[in-house]
Amino acid sequence: MKYDLLIAGGGTSGVAAAYIASKLGIKTLLVEKSDVLGGAITQGLVVPVMKLNTENINTEFYTDLLTFAKKYNAQHTFIDDNTGWFNPELLKIVFDDMLKSVKCDVLFSSKVNECSISFTDNLFHSCINHKILSLYVDTKYIIDATSNGEIFKILNCDFQNSDEKSQASSLRFMLSGVNMKVLADWLCDIDKDRAVTMSEYKDSSQIHLSTACTWDDSHNWALSPIFKGAVGDGVLEHDDCAYFQVFTVPNMPNTLAVNAPRIILDDDESILDPFVYSRALNQGRERIYRLANFMKLYFKGCENSYISHISDTLGVRESYRVKGKYTFTVDDIINPKKFDNIAFASDYPVDIHSMKKDKSILKSEKTTYYVPIECLISDNIENLYGVGRIISADFEAQAAIRTQMNCFSMGEAAAKDIKSKLI
Repeated sequence: MKYDLLIAGGGTSGVAAAYIASKLGIKTLLVEKSDVLGGAITQGLVVPVMKLNTENINTEFYTDLLTFAKKYNAQHTFIDDNTGWFNPELLKIVFDDMLKSVKCDVLFSSKVNECSISFTDNLFHSCINHKILSLYVDTKYIIDATSNGEIFKILNCDFQNSDEKSQASSLRFMLSGVNMKVLADWLCDIDKDRAVTMSEYKDSSQIHLSTACTWDDSHNWALSPIFKGAVGDGVLEHDDCAYFQVFTVPNMPNTLAVNAPRIILDDDESILDPFVYSRALNQGRERIYRLANFMKLYFKGCENSYISHISDTLGVRESYRVKGKYTFTVDDIINPKKFDNIAFASDYPVDIHSMKKDKSILKSEKTTYYVPIECLISDNIENLYGVGRIISADFEAQAAIRTQMNCFSMGEAAAKDIKSKLI
């Protein structure tokens, strides 16, 4: 089988790359190890998508996503004008529909497990393993959107030197059976800070709300006394309070998407260790049970709530970072400069989630900065691209540019750059 482009990984960046590439007429094959597309946004329940200043650079995929999502009533624009409130279950259907509309070939339950390159004819030769069969594919370009740089590893490409830094992971869940009107009134009465707690009810439609609380003392969280009281009562453990956010979900009127719990590891543990990763999942599900019980007991409107969905995957914020033709640094964020070929623009600040109390970092200043296409191209192989959290960046910069909106644009930028080279 022959393709112009093979994409490994159908998460946020991979699905964007596949859609745009196919829309541009590139013969594309997308290989996804699971049975659904979307990665963090569908399997990981990472909603909503953060609102950023993109300067409309490589946002065609996102614009089309909004159109398709509205077709399935899977999108909501929140009171702060964030258009990225999506229904993660319905997006599974949305992404299928988008790729079908541009005639992109998709292989589910499949992985690229062998890959070599012939530099004489500039072709990749790849073996793709499905649970039933194996097949071989020749392609001119590969986009590694696997989140751990699996293709870069197979091809023995360079990665950034490890600096022994890491971010906390999380495991999200859904809480259903919530009386949203009672909860919204109660939250807004407790917390007057509308930068933290917001609620809206428009045109007799679904109530939407958001709120947050962490264990850090850098902010005077209104919900903090309630969490501390639950720890004193033995309902929660201290580490359960590390990070907590809730958001409503479009077309799920009685359901909250909960951005919690944070996974706490020992100093000498790495989430890249498969045994540590597995224990982290166990820890996350234990914490979810306690948090859900806590909300039933302490949050008005949640008395009859229940866990309706636990994320299918651990939310890992930082793991491997590949070495590209350019390494984006924190100085490129602090002192922005324009590049000749911009992959995307963003104003999201450095956001480092620590596993230690009062050690997390969220820069308050917002400056629009620009990331070049060279951050997506392997330093070793000209026709190999890396998108998503593996982008070529230092630790601090990656903590700013790993957000979903940026990942959509990364995939789109890679696809458009490949198109320019195929002409």
